[in-house]
Amino acid sequence: MKAIPLSVISLLATPLPSTATAEPGGPGWTTIADARVSTAQVVDLGEPGDSTGDLLTFDQPLLNAAGETIGTNSGFCVRTRVGHSYQCQWTLTLPDGTIQVAGREFDEGASMIPIVGGTGDYAGAAGEMQTVNNGDGTFTQTLYLTK
Repeated sequence: MKAIPLSVISLLATPLPSTATAEPGGPGWTTIADARVSTAQVVDLGEPGDSTGDLLTFDQPLLNAAGETIGTNSGFCVRTRVGHSYQCQWTLTLPDGTIQVAGREFDEGASMIPIVGGTGDYAGAAGEMQTVNNGDGTFTQTLYLTK
């Protein structure tokens, strides 16, 4: 197993809507996954190098917009289409509950990842989340909760 930056599953930056807020649990709520502290680990399965079935795992600090630690961002991705996308599932763990997301994340361009549920204050959570590669080892994750 070798360490690689989480940027291999990152998205290109896209502008956030002007209605985005920093309200926890509200629409347009922004968090930051800090991959500078903990890089993704790759399990190279099948053909050597990037190939279908390769697995990425990660467990990173989750920050608020002010850069303060508010929880963790943990999950895994399986390479489903080389040079195109991964199928991912991860959990944002916060003091008052968790939010789980799952879906296809493209190598390039914007992807919206479905919010598939939550626990605690986020029980019954639904909506979508966008991740943005900030180019500095951090990833902005904007949650658009519809619950």
